[in-house]
Amino acid sequence: MLLGCIGDDFTGSSDLANTLAKGGMRTVQYNGVPATDADASVEAGVVALKTRTIPAEEAVKQSLAALEWLRRQGCRQYLFKYCSTFDSTPEGNIGPVLDALSEALGAPHAIVCPAFPATGRSIYQGHLFVNDRLLSESGMEKHPLTPMTDPDLRRWLARQTAQGIGHVPYGIVAEGSAAIRHALDVSNSGSRYIVVDAILDKDLTAIGEAAQADILLSGGSGIALGLPANFRRAGLIGTAATHWMGTQGPAAALCGSCSTMSRRQIAEHRKSHPARVVEVDAVVDGTADPVDYADWAIAQQQHGVPLIFSSAEPEAVAAAQDRHGKERVATAVEGFFGALARQLSSRGVRRLVTAGGETSGAVVSALGISSFEIGPEIDPGVPALKAGDRDMALALKSGNFGSADFFEKAAGVLLGEAR
Repeated sequence: MLLGCIGDDFTGSSDLANTLAKGGMRTVQYNGVPATDADASVEAGVVALKTRTIPAEEAVKQSLAALEWLRRQGCRQYLFKYCSTFDSTPEGNIGPVLDALSEALGAPHAIVCPAFPATGRSIYQGHLFVNDRLLSESGMEKHPLTPMTDPDLRRWLARQTAQGIGHVPYGIVAEGSAAIRHALDVSNSGSRYIVVDAILDKDLTAIGEAAQADILLSGGSGIALGLPANFRRAGLIGTAATHWMGTQGPAAALCGSCSTMSRRQIAEHRKSHPARVVEVDAVVDGTADPVDYADWAIAQQQHGVPLIFSSAEPEAVAAAQDRHGKERVATAVEGFFGALARQLSSRGVRRLVTAGGETSGAVVSALGISSFEIGPEIDPGVPALKAGDRDMALALKSGNFGSADFFEKAAGVLLGEAR
């Protein structure tokens, strides 16, 4: 294995695996730290964790366990993947995990670059934008678990770590990889973490080329755009072909994300497909029965792809959290979708589309899927996935990713239909 990656959620990890597979690397996503070594043919391994919103101490522990396994596979470079909207609280978990990984690897510095232009995420003057809005004005400031109220990545990261934070501005990035490398080595020589601006895909490719000799880098999946070419230039990889046959059988979509795009996708899907809401209060008090919802989904198969969702407007989510407590709501909703996924699988559902990082993590964990083969891209950042240990295909979508018709489109790609 050449490149070892650690993702802080399951959807982001599949996003990263998609980027590397498109770049020609033989890539496998491992859901949790594997108990055995990887196959010798794997060139890039992505260990998907569910550490974004857990206590920082536990996130560090799991991330170091993933790093230890990846080091045993002989990796030459490591990447810590987090969300392209830098989802985190003032306490972490990005800073604490970066501190632990940097210390373990003896990394003098690490790039910090969550930019993902294909989905509207860009960094300019150290500030993160979502399309034409600052992060703090994009809707992410109302995120129920990680409200992002400051778009300045340097300030936000400084609240999570005591290490020095530098910056490579866009004027230098636009000059190309040599200028970026010089800025990393000279202009930011006293900084452990260096925020690097990026607006276009070509910027990320140049950043990746500049980071060829770095043992650790961090960011969104976009930071990996230039990495396969580094290994190819060194004669270490060829071009890995992706063969996708799709999976037959019933389909269902599950959505726990409350993002603006997810709510739009729900509204679009229910115009022509069956959809059923699960109320948060009913989940918390235990009256929402996964068995009932699974039976309903199977009964709806002839009418389209059934969608079950808990998504609501930010004000309704906040009210539910006030009534029951934020942690209790999150745990209950994730537990419901995990149990529902098991019920659907036992009834023969073989194509499962999930929306939301926490929801996707709960579903994959509940199903006990150990690894994924990476299939074709459904929408930017969202690949089709084939379970490595059973006949089942999934799409794991971050909340704000995907087009309005994503649920229907994803179910078709999982079936093997051409886009």
